[in-house]
Amino acid sequence: MTELVDIHRAYRDDLLKHGLLISMGVDGLYGRSGLFEKVVEGINAAFSKVGDADAPEVMRFPPGIGKWQLEQSGYLKSSPQLVGTIHSFNGGDADHRAMLETLEKGGDWTANQRTTQVALAPAACYGVYPAVGARGRMGEQGALVDCYTYCFRHEPSLDPARMQMFRQREHVRLGSEAQALAFRKTWMERGQAIITSFGLPFEVDVANDPFFGRTGRLLAASQREESLKFELLVPIHAKEHPTACCSFNYHRDLFGRAWGIETAAGTPAHTACVGFGVERITLALFKHHGFAVEKWPEKVRGVLGL
Repeated sequence: MTELVDIHRAYRDDLLKHGLLISMGVDGLYGRSGLFEKVVEGINAAFSKVGDADAPEVMRFPPGIGKWQLEQSGYLKSSPQLVGTIHSFNGGDADHRAMLETLEKGGDWTANQRTTQVALAPAACYGVYPAVGARGRMGEQGALVDCYTYCFRHEPSLDPARMQMFRQREHVRLGSEAQALAFRKTWMERGQAIITSFGLPFEVDVANDPFFGRTGRLLAASQREESLKFELLVPIHAKEHPTACCSFNYHRDLFGRAWGIETAAGTPAHTACVGFGVERITLALFKHHGFAVEKWPEKVRGVLGL
């Protein structure tokens, strides 16, 4: 494990040295350079070229969601250790003076802050379900949404591929069980084709998410046994420790029931989503093709528009 940490640190330091990432003094929190963002834009364009033919509804969200949305989604039951909430000062003059005195003494000036009604989105699709559910019963075709946002997961790390704030580009399918499963099957094929076009090695495997507690262990077992989530894994650091860069998820009717999303038949909707971790894919591209983008394979640069 120590060797792997050293590998993570070395790649992070290389990215900082080449100016692709910008240190913000906190593990897992970085600024991005213009070149890094050009690659991200190329990845999104490649995703759009494939997915736009399906004519999805486009939704773009801020990194914050309502705290009530996080509660209703069930995320707190499985992954409380990853949750981020927004806190704010709401005291008076005396409280402000006390806060400044604490700050001057090097103490915890945040101690008296209170939670707001805003939480940080753990995944891009979390804004989709309440929005679709609020519209009432869906038609026979269900719904298809293209969503994108910054996400937050509290897992500080030296691994640059495990950022605390990162972006997900997703397509979300809502409808019958057959519609959701067909969507996932199609995107598993599409996702592999896209990553292949980037010139990256990968493997696809059943996911093993680090759910928390007894409920989490039951969810993890169900996820594996029923193959609810597959991940496309790219060896960014070491072949023995590949990184999940894309996921292909089937949620059954979990979100349909949580948000009252109904099919045309009046039954709880089944949902599925495909998610691309654009920062992770970008990091994989720099790792496998080098820091000089002009020297990347011509086919790869063509796909990314570089």
